[in-house]
Amino acid sequence: MIVAVGSSNPVKAQAVKNVFSLFLPRVEVIIKEVSSIVPPQPMGIDETIRGAIGRAKRALEQEESAEMGVGIEAGLSPVPYSLSGWMDQQYAAIADRHGRVTIGGGPSFEYPAEVVLRVLSTKSEVGKVMDELTGIEGLGRRQGAIGYFSKGALDRVRLSEIAVLMAMIPRLNEEMYFIETKQKRPLG
Repeated sequence: MIVAVGSSNPVKAQAVKNVFSLFLPRVEVIIKEVSSIVPPQPMGIDETIRGAIGRAKRALEQEESAEMGVGIEAGLSPVPYSLSGWMDQQYAAIADRHGRVTIGGGPSFEYPAEVVLRVLSTKSEVGKVMDELTGIEGLGRRQGAIGYFSKGALDRVRLSEIAVLMAMIPRLNEEMYFIETKQKRPLG
């Protein structure tokens, strides 16, 4: 199966390959750098999910040989009772040639208040702020902020894999999630 990933980030492509390889004997992942339909730093669950869906659909549109397109987007969402009031969570969307889109979310974690304040005040991306604060250029294309803050216990590939796997669940159980209609939309 050929899968197009709507990102130039090799971490995201590796996560997609790792998850799809669990269920398919042969998977080829093609990286497609696509423009996002949301701002560079998504804020809130809705914006983050829309970004993932947009990336998945655009990747599929740009790669005619692909059977599926995958988009992965991380965003900051307000969360009550957290120290900074905001948490980071990744969402993955998988689009197919039948027009079906499935989504899944990964675990969330909190950034220090300084990171959140810089993002909110400068309208900058978390990745750029983290690069500045840690002195590690391209942190998001390596271990990611999660790798940095968890002291290596969890890296961005594994974090992204969880979101992709959650988006695969309806596809692994199609008879329970999809009804046969003209639109082939998930139940719910």
